[in-house]
Amino acid sequence: MKGIILFLVASLLFTDLDKIGKINSAKAEAKKAFLSGDFKTAIEKYSYLVDSLGVNEDEVRANLASAYFQANDTTHAQSTYQQLLQSANKKIKSVANQQLGVMANNQEKLEEALEYFKQALKAAPENEEARYNYEVVKKKLEDKKKQDQQKNKDQKDQDKKDEQKKNQKDQNKDKKDQEKKDQEKKEQQDKKDPKDQKNKEQQDKEKKEKEQKEKEQKEKEQQEKDEKNKDKKDIPPSVKDKLKDMQMSEDKAKMILEAMKNQEVQYLQQNKRKATKPKDKSKPDW
Repeated sequence: MKGIILFLVASLLFTDLDKIGKINSAKAEAKKAFLSGDFKTAIEKYSYLVDSLGVNEDEVRANLASAYFQANDTTHAQSTYQQLLQSANKKIKSVANQQLGVMANNQEKLEEALEYFKQALKAAPENEEARYNYEVVKKKLEDKKKQDQQKNKDQKDQDKKDEQKKNQKDQNKDKKDQEKKDQEKKEQQDKKDPKDQKNKEQQDKEKKEKEQKEKEQKEKEQQEKDEKNKDKKDIPPSVKDKLKDMQMSEDKAKMILEAMKNQEVQYLQQNKRKATKPKDKSKPDW
């Protein structure tokens, strides 16, 4: 019985030693492949350690995630780093957050990346790479915010201009449509009732004739007024003074002068008639 127990213990010890040997060998091969840049082999060895040998070490998972990342296998890298966010090893936890932040940043998920870098610094404040990435992404977010604000402002300004152009275009169109309607209405009216058009032309003609008569009447009145004023100016100032001394108005004096002129004209006409009478040849010249 005692011999059987010793055999079992020896068997288990041998088995554990064999497994430990395989683990150490796989770790060495994985590390060598990773350092030489053979990330495909490194992934195979680290996966063998986790899946086949049952190694549940955060260091091995961190190396596996890093190998996935270097091989540009983002999907497996993210899922493996996610498993390390609850690691008791603060350094590994910080690196996991940092790498997830880098991948988020590469996908332009800036806010998500900034949060990962923030958690990386909380886990290990001495992680200078995470701190640098945090500042870079923070600056990118601020610049993006400013660009978005300016873009929104430019878009609003452009929308406003487009709206003004549209309104102006609509107004011009409405104006042209109205002018077209008015023209069509006028043409229809002229075509429908030419008599009205003739009456309108007659009214315009009468209006022009009336205006012309009024103009001629005004010119005539002005001419008569000017002649009247001229007659008044014909009386010399010395005569005006004498009329004043005689207490005679200019109008009365003018009437007297007109009468005298008429008598003089009548006299001349009579003499003219006498001068044109045929001469009697039977009488002497004297």
